[in-house]
Amino acid sequence: MIEAATFLRHAKFKGFDFFTGVPCSFLTPLINGVLNDTATSYVAAASEGESVAIAAGAWLAGRQTAVMFQNSGFGNAVNPLTSLNYPFKIPTLVICTWRAGPGLSDEPQHELMGEITPDLFEVLRIPYNLFPSEDDRVKPMLDDAMAQMDESQLPVAFIMQKGDVADQDLGDVEQPVAEGGGEIVDLRSDMRPPSRYETLESMLGQLPENAGVIVTTGKSGRELFTIADREQHLYQVGSMGCAAGMGLGVALNTDKPIIVVDGDGALMMKMGTLATVGAYAPKNLVHLVLDNGTYDSTGGQPTVSAGVDFAACAVAAGYKRGVRVNDTPGFEQALAQALNEDGPTLIHMKIAPGSLEKLGRPTVKPPEVARRFKSFLAKN
Repeated sequence: MIEAATFLRHAKFKGFDFFTGVPCSFLTPLINGVLNDTATSYVAAASEGESVAIAAGAWLAGRQTAVMFQNSGFGNAVNPLTSLNYPFKIPTLVICTWRAGPGLSDEPQHELMGEITPDLFEVLRIPYNLFPSEDDRVKPMLDDAMAQMDESQLPVAFIMQKGDVADQDLGDVEQPVAEGGGEIVDLRSDMRPPSRYETLESMLGQLPENAGVIVTTGKSGRELFTIADREQHLYQVGSMGCAAGMGLGVALNTDKPIIVVDGDGALMMKMGTLATVGAYAPKNLVHLVLDNGTYDSTGGQPTVSAGVDFAACAVAAGYKRGVRVNDTPGFEQALAQALNEDGPTLIHMKIAPGSLEKLGRPTVKPPEVARRFKSFLAKN
């Protein structure tokens, strides 16, 4: 058994200063230690997959990251670990607890996952080791994990067992709470909704040169690449639903304007991210939801977004502003205001279904996209 402070002292020396995750009773001492430490940042995520996306964004903005979650929530993290971290070659330290581990009686819901936790890391090709539970093992094991991440540019994991970290009380720390009282603005008209391509063209015409753009997977990224490929564009190629989480991780660690281009189907996959964004309230984040009521990239099957008021949901979750809009003049007005006033702002933009008949794909490989975006963020 070690003290949380022991692990954190060595972790901070190795550069780990940004933590995010979902609690587990096994993790309580370590999370409390992170929260008590003014030299580290912790973002409480709504889901394990969201925490992986948040950490990926923080890494792009220059932070050394760790994600923490219970093995029963490991399944929620599989998608971004395999379709975000892997293709973009984004490293992070994964600390996963081992409920129902060897010789440990636990609740029925942990039984199967307790049996297969190491196997899952094997299948995902994520190197793992048991969490260091002795003081003299912390430094060499962190050294080894860091060396593996430096070489592979991929995640490495520690599996934490019950009692690995001694009890740690939580000090008087500030709880992230959305302020509430945000503004809902309705700019809808009777005009014909523009296409996604037209909306993206309009967006690029207004963005300042120092704005970063993170685009959800599918045709949004493909169309943005077709219009203009820039170093400040991050085209997600997987991890559906994780664009806002990644955008939050970036926005919390840069002063540059960050625009997340989301889709109605993608956002509905991780609506909990609205609450996380609202609670941490980055002033420089603009969340653009392009809503055509379909899963356009997979053949136009309908979503259930017709009954969802994303602007109202965002304000209820703590966004500074939620805007409803369905035409180009209204969109340009909404975006100009969002760029000139403190956010976060969500713009719910209704667009027409469909896309370009002949639409290519980004020719820049994901690892290069990630690293040029990271370099862009590092510029003054």
